[in-house]
Amino acid sequence: MNFADVIQNLNWLAIIVAALSTFLIGGMWYSVFEKPWMAANNFTNEDLKKRKMPVVFALSLFFAFLMSLNLAMFIGKEDLVYGTIAGFLTGFGWVALGIAIIALFENRPLKYIIINGGYMIVSFTLMGAILGAWK
Repeated sequence: MNFADVIQNLNWLAIIVAALSTFLIGGMWYSVFEKPWMAANNFTNEDLKKRKMPVVFALSLFFAFLMSLNLAMFIGKEDLVYGTIAGFLTGFGWVALGIAIIALFENRPLKYIIINGGYMIVSFTLMGAILGAWK
């Protein structure tokens, strides 16, 4: 199977929904962990007000779409169980541990790793479940 066949056989609606799920989980996750996340990053409310939120949201959604597309290509035509496991292993084994390595070199607290890594584990697990189940 060539790359064009892979792209043509993807469930684009599932990819979009999986991307949106990650975006929505992020909103809930960081509202629950807002104070410890701010502390782990040494952010103040004034720091957060300096962000250009339309750009942050637009790029976050675009990146979530690319992550979902990438995971969909990895999962292929597999089922819910495979998708969920693949999503979890991606979130934990690649992303959360990658965040942990970067955090070690940046001298970030363990709380930073747990909050950001946890978000990625939950997000990728749900994305994988959506992509695996929705054929």
